Formats: sequence, C-alpha cells, structure tokens
Amino acid sequence: MESTATPPWEAKKKTAPRGLLRKVVIWGLGIGFLALTISGLQPKPIPVETATVGQGTLIVHVVEEGKTRIRNRYIVAAPVGGNMRRVALKPGDEVKAGETVLTVIEPGLAPLLDARTQAQTEARIQSAEAAQSRAQESLAMARTAAQFATTNWERVKKNIGEGSISVADRENIELAAQMRDREVRAAEFALKVADYEVTQAKAALLSLTTPGSGAVVEVRAPVSGRVLKVQQESAMMITPGAPILEIGDPADLEIEAEILSRDAVGMKPGAEVLVEQWGGDIPLKAHIRRVEPAAFTKVSALGVEEQRVIVLSDLDPLPPEARLLGDRYRVEVRVEVWRGADILLVPGGAIFREGAEWMSFVAKDGRALKKPVQIGRSDGRMAQVLGGLEAGMEVLMHPPDSVVDGAEIVVKVAKAE
Repeated sequence: MESTATPPWEAKKKTAPRGLLRKVVIWGLGIGFLALTISGLQPKPIPVETATVGQGTLIVHVVEEGKTRIRNRYIVAAPVGGNMRRVALKPGDEVKAGETVLTVIEPGLAPLLDARTQAQTEARIQSAEAAQSRAQESLAMARTAAQFATTNWERVKKNIGEGSISVADRENIELAAQMRDREVRAAEFALKVADYEVTQAKAALLSLTTPGSGAVVEVRAPVSGRVLKVQQESAMMITPGAPILEIGDPADLEIEAEILSRDAVGMKPGAEVLVEQWGGDIPLKAHIRRVEPAAFTKVSALGVEEQRVIVLSDLDPLPPEARLLGDRYRVEVRVEVWRGADILLVPGGAIFREGAEWMSFVAKDGRALKKPVQIGRSDGRMAQVLGGLEAGMEVLMHPPDSVVDGAEIVVKVAKAE
C-alpha cells in the first residue's frame, strides 16, 4: 500500500514560484533605477530665447539731466546809499516795468559827532571863509591894477601919432593892459573856488549835526515779470550797488544741460531735443540754441572726473499743462546725435564682453556657436553690426552661464497672451 503523505522536500518546492517573482521585481527595480540615473546624467538641451539679426534704422540719443532756467534775469541793486525800507514783495509776485515800486531808500542818519570832529569841521569853515576874503581882496586889487593899465594904454594910443613914445614901450604898455585884464578873470575864478569851498565846509558840518533830510529814492522795477528771489528783505542801511532782489519772466524759459564733452561734439545748433521727466506724460520739444565752446571739470557720484559742456536749448511753444514749469526745475533731455538707415542690427541683449572683444551665440542645428562680433554704435537697445553676423541669423538673447560653445539648446516657445 502506497503512502499518501507529502515528503518535506516536496513542500519546499511549492514555494519556489513566489521567490522567483520577488527576484524579478527586485532586479527590475534596480535596472530601472540605473536607467534613470544614466538618463539623468546625460546633458539635456538648454532652453533659450532667440532673436533675428536684421536690417533697420538706428537712432542714437544722449540722455542727461538738465534744468530749466529763465533766459534773462535782472538783479535790481541799490542806486544810492541810505536807509532802505523793508521789501514787501515775495517770490512769485508780479511786477510791471516803471510802475511797481520795489522799495524806497531814504537819506541816512548823521553819524555820531565828537568834540574833536566838530572843532575840525568848524576850523575848515573858518579857513575857507578866510580864503574867500583873501580872494575878494585879490579881485579888488586886480581890478584896480587893470583899470590903471587900461587908462594908461588909452592915453598912449592918443599920443602914438605924435611920435612921443617908442614902439617897444607902446607894446609893453599894451601887453600890461592885457595881462591886468587876465589877472582880473583869474581872481574872479579864484573867488568862485573860495565860495564853493565855504559852501562845502558848511555842508559837511550840517551833515554831521543834522539828521539827513531830502527827497527819498523810489526803486522801481526795470522790466515786467515776476520776483524770483528777494536777496535783501529787511529794512537796513544799504550801500550803493548792493543787490536787493531778482526779477525775470517765467514764461521765457530755456533748458540748461551739462553734457559729456565727447557727446557734445556731435551736437549742433538746431538739433531737436526731447524734454522728458518734467512732470507730464508727453515729452516737450526743444531745439539746441548754443553749445558753449569751453568745458569744465565735474566729479561724478562715483568720484570720476568728467569734462562736461553746457548745452542751451530753446523750448518750443509749451502746451497748457506745461505752463507751471518754473525756474531751476529738474528735467531730462534726450538729444539725437546720430542716425543710420538700413543698417545691420543686433539686440543689445544678444552680445556680451569677453575680454576686449564682443561675442555672441548663434543658434544653428540645435546648438549654440560662439562668434566674435564687431559692434559700431548703439542706443542701448539695439547695436550696429560691423562684422561677424549676417542678416537672418538667430542669436541667443541673454544666454545663461550654462551655455558654452557647442552646447545643445532648445528654443523656448513664446506663450500667447
């Protein structure tokens, strides 16, 4: 009789299919992980953006800060010395030529007088009066001598025909009469001088002992416009020529800009200027009137010495919204210095410096090829190509650091907005 019990080695054989499946799964996972690792280590195409090199028009502008200023400014100064009254006008007040009284200047007060100064002044008066008396006596003596000489000459003229006097004596007597007449005129002039000196000495004493009196001087506006700046507002003793206030016409504006000398060389009178950042949305138009011939040195914010030139521009008729522009307002000027038509252009973001040369990456057959480029003028957005690139080439825009010569690339597809 045969036994139906299962031997132990047969029971172990039944578990074999489960162990084989486990091994297959483990090996499969290992192979898959290895494949993923190998795939991850392989270089992937770098996503980039491209632009096309093409023909176009390039306009190069110079952009600098500037400021408005009134073309003609008038500084009103004191015409005489004296006590100036307080100036009631304020900056912005309107004035009319010959009508608006800016201030009034009164005669100044007499200075303090001591005994010594008074005695000296009185002595000058006495000296002048004595000189006056002496001049009067001299005049009387000259007139007496002249009368005697004239009478003697008249008597001699009557006896000329009788031959009682020689020719030489006759000429001497005539000359003496003429000299006496001239002495009278000289004495009269000397008396006038003495009179003036007496008057001057008395006036000096009067100015020392009596407060100044007389007509006041009204300082009127020389031109029509507005007060720009009051330089001396308070009442005070003022000297002749001292500045009082400044007047100008805010409607008569010009633009002053400090341009680098290398850029100013390309600017010519009459060139169009766009005035931006003045406070409005629409740029204002102006034209260059003058490029000053002398430059000056100015230190930039970075501590670099620069040679700059003042360029003056005349504003075209202002729109109504720009009427509020005033003196010394900050603006930004944009001046065209060069224009080229139908030239080869490349975007500025597609070129970069490598040492002393300009370089660019060209996209060709899915790879980036580095090329040296010769660049001409640029407006900051587009650059003139003088060599190295041709029209129709695709160049990489702002290539990342991972892009090298021969790297595999893929062009990004622009998303539709």
